[in-house]
Amino acid sequence: MAKFIYLDGELVPPEEAKVSVFDHGLLYGDGVFEGIRVYNGRVFRLEDHLHRLYDSAHAINLRIPLSVEEMQEAVLQTVRANELQDAYIRLVVTRGPGDLGLDPTKCTKPTIFIIVDAISLYPQEFYEKGLSLITCSTRRNVAEALDPSIKSLNYLNNICAKIETIHAGVPEGIMLSTGGYVTECTGDNIFVVEHEQIITPPVSIGTLGGITARTVIELAEEMGIRVRIEPFRMMTVYTADEVFLTGTAAEIVPVAQVDGRKIGTETPGPITRQFMTRFKEITRSTGTPVYE
Repeated sequence: MAKFIYLDGELVPPEEAKVSVFDHGLLYGDGVFEGIRVYNGRVFRLEDHLHRLYDSAHAINLRIPLSVEEMQEAVLQTVRANELQDAYIRLVVTRGPGDLGLDPTKCTKPTIFIIVDAISLYPQEFYEKGLSLITCSTRRNVAEALDPSIKSLNYLNNICAKIETIHAGVPEGIMLSTGGYVTECTGDNIFVVEHEQIITPPVSIGTLGGITARTVIELAEEMGIRVRIEPFRMMTVYTADEVFLTGTAAEIVPVAQVDGRKIGTETPGPITRQFMTRFKEITRSTGTPVYE
């Protein structure tokens, strides 16, 4: 368990980390967040995560009271206080306390808190044998209603889909766009391997641009594997040679079957294994040092 939580400029024990019941992050999901990983005392892609956080905040007209540099130091300070070499960071900025109305201008001071703790999203056997997925009936939010590139605290769309996976007894599910195209899973981005190429949906179809997904695309270019970022339907998933998911918490995890259909001939497949190996190497050797 975390020893200290960063809350509005102070490091406090978890039992003292409290926010107001009038905070609009709690009342309305009005805020933004990032999940970030620490490997071997280095924060992986910290700058990328912070830029996405500030972009998300700007998109909802939420002014973060710290500069990017000050926020980076707050993250590193919190990791140091918890004396962890490997950890998961949850960085949250809410609109702050206001009244019971929707008006965000009634919230005069955003709330910032940072949690640093251990995390293990999936048991090791899933990385060795793969996940079973379903296609969720809950459709992904349309960009015209809430742009999926905003990583906001309002995750009810994903949670409704997650409930479906729980009822189905599987760990993850694929969410489709209103037009029936594959977007992402409830908490991860999705990649399909077809004829030694990888395919992933574009953000325009309703996906969140994942930091881990971006890393995979960069690794693919380094490894000489062609990347196709284009819309596709479930038929492409069912007939894929390999399927894998990516996410900050999940890292890279293979998929064994979808809707009862076996994917490929082996799990993880050879290209997925290459990405898993290379991703482990890069995360353990790069990043922003915590303790220097």
